[in-house]
Amino acid sequence: MKSYSQVAGEIGEYSDLPFWKKAETVDLVYVAYGLLIATLVLVSYTLGALKLLPYDPQQISIELLNASPGSAGHLLGTDFLGRDILSRLIVGIQAYFLPGLLAIVISLSLGTALGVAAGYRGGPAEALITYFNDLVESFPRLVLILLVIAAFKPDIYYIMVVVGVTGAPMIASRIAGKIGFLREKNFIEAASVLGLPTHVIILKHILWHNCRTLLIIQATLGMGEAILIETSLSYLGFGVQEPTPSWGNMVQAGANYFLQGRFWPSTAPALAILFTILGFQLLGDGLNNILEGKGNK
Repeated sequence: MKSYSQVAGEIGEYSDLPFWKKAETVDLVYVAYGLLIATLVLVSYTLGALKLLPYDPQQISIELLNASPGSAGHLLGTDFLGRDILSRLIVGIQAYFLPGLLAIVISLSLGTALGVAAGYRGGPAEALITYFNDLVESFPRLVLILLVIAAFKPDIYYIMVVVGVTGAPMIASRIAGKIGFLREKNFIEAASVLGLPTHVIILKHILWHNCRTLLIIQATLGMGEAILIETSLSYLGFGVQEPTPSWGNMVQAGANYFLQGRFWPSTAPALAILFTILGFQLLGDGLNNILEGKGNK
């Protein structure tokens, strides 16, 4: 059943069906898998923060060096120092979880502010923000991060600040484009004529009603990107350092024993990286198709 509504002088058509009944099966699968991964990450982070772990992730056992999965109660085996891999995988989530959230908050906040200024105000503000966006996007992100590391040797939180700032231009361009679309529909002009304050138009009618889906999708994609950057830097030796576990430095340390037939120390964290990033990417893709209606005919 379809209904019709009139907003700001324009008639819109919408369906009474819930969004999950209008979605394609593949998109629901994407979202379900992504939510499962997000839940596992959150639960694992909580377990690691509360130290509710199978073993002490720092405990060295000389008798169990590179023990195979299942040996002496170690579900995923042990590493080159006899430390439990499962416990270190759980604790390794702390290396990217809070820093990743920091990067997401910065990119969403800065990108939204710049996008609103460019799309709503226009004029000199739009030209200045476009110049800033072009300047940031002209530098490869990883190269910029490595330059910051070489110059300041910051910890992972400062690195994620750089990630958040460099991720803002894309969000700004999307927000500005959304506002430009609303201007074509006479939405903003109609709201102004009705006497609505500027902050109400921006916060409620633009950001909340029309851009929240975009921001949620960008947040899920941003977490996957933060995981990839943190694990890549830790693998290269620029991120989290031993003995603090990170999935990236676990892969790097275990790679030295891969050709000796001891593949689990590097394979377990590598698969964790793969499935987790895939989960957040599919979650963002599925939400984009469902909430933006791109998967519906």
